Amino acid sequence: MSVRRAVPQDNPFLTAPIGRLFLSNTLPMALVMSMGGLLNVVDGVFVGRFIGAEALAAVSLAFPVVMLISALTTLAGGGMSSLLARSLGAGDRVAAARVFAGAHGLVVGIAALLVGLWALFGQALLMRMAAGNVPLAQTTGAYLSILIWAVPVQLLLGLHADALRVEGRAGAMAALSVLVNLFNIGANWLGIVILGLGIAGSALGTVAAQVLGLALALALRARGPGLLPLGTLRQESWFAQWRPIVTLGLPLCLSFLGIALVASMAMLALRQHAAAYDTSIAAYGAVTRLLSLAFLPQLAIALALQAIAGQNVGAGQGVRAVAALRLSMTAALLWCGAVALTGLFAGQVVSRWFTSDPHVTLAIVAILRPMLALYVFAGPILVLAMYLQALGQPGWTAALTLVKPWVLMPLLILGLSARFGVAGIWLAFPMADAVVLLIAVTIGRAILRGATAPGTEEAA
Repeated sequence: MSVRRAVPQDNPFLTAPIGRLFLSNTLPMALVMSMGGLLNVVDGVFVGRFIGAEALAAVSLAFPVVMLISALTTLAGGGMSSLLARSLGAGDRVAAARVFAGAHGLVVGIAALLVGLWALFGQALLMRMAAGNVPLAQTTGAYLSILIWAVPVQLLLGLHADALRVEGRAGAMAALSVLVNLFNIGANWLGIVILGLGIAGSALGTVAAQVLGLALALALRARGPGLLPLGTLRQESWFAQWRPIVTLGLPLCLSFLGIALVASMAMLALRQHAAAYDTSIAAYGAVTRLLSLAFLPQLAIALALQAIAGQNVGAGQGVRAVAALRLSMTAALLWCGAVALTGLFAGQVVSRWFTSDPHVTLAIVAILRPMLALYVFAGPILVLAMYLQALGQPGWTAALTLVKPWVLMPLLILGLSARFGVAGIWLAFPMADAVVLLIAVTIGRAILRGATAPGTEEAA
């Protein structure tokens, strides 16, 4: 099957009412993302309850590296999505095919580089992460080694999931995600509880689910009408469009790397100021899993908007793009408000999911309360950032996604922890959120004046 240029015919992204279009794309994506977040929490419960606090500390220590892998997934998939949506919206399937093939080549190169670096420097990195604690380093290494050697599967799965989402197959992706994540939970239970493989059982269950997910995504593309065919990967160059893909994917990638940087800085500050380091690390690890679960539905809203805005801007319908932006920001605000209220008033109940240790549960509550003080604005800011990324504005996107993790958080964590100890680490989060909110308000006002990108002027 060949790929050829065609004018869009009955494209629902360009013709369906915005409210219906938003729900039909957001709800499946939210289900997809929520299942991933639920898996993360359930896995943490398995590790904490059936292996122990030391294993929970080990997966917490591995969190920055896991976020690095997620960041590299978004580098190719996020950049490709922006280009792919606008190409499909304009009816240019030739350009879409070129981007799709080039993203595959980029993913293969990234995976080879990461595996090679781990083989050369992985053991030394583990010892530094564990601060010389050999048993902790070994436990963390057993978990990370499996994930990193299987990283090509994760990167390719993320790429195909992003492509299917932009091509309007959000419902199929939701069904696939539910199946794969339920399989993952079952595989983790088998590995950890039944087979007694310890923390390696968690990693093996994750990899097995990723293999299944990639196989199902490829089967869906091979049989799905209207999708870019797999033959595209033979016809187009795998070295095409690397530069624009990286340029557009870099802000989102760096934001994920920023999460890893913030986690590393928090762990460094805990090492210096926490009286019970293992307890604090275990508590922080539980909080990161909870906030990952809270983050993924708002990311689903942002990614759904990315597809809608990208296709409409590609077709020159900026009014619809801005209408989708307003609706998406409202939905994200409501979600984040619910998360903040839950964490502030039910934090102690939630903390008992992970452990019965009273010291760890108290530490979880002490972390959640300050971190969620301004959380209500996190979702709308992310939505605004992904809207700008969809319009091909990486500079504006970077201002919203990179200032907090790369500038504000490292400075605030180091400064406030030196002054207030462990409590200062968690105070850094709402203070950084306040600054980013001011930046977002400034950029948002510019968007409403139609000053940011072609295709939005008529919305002013």
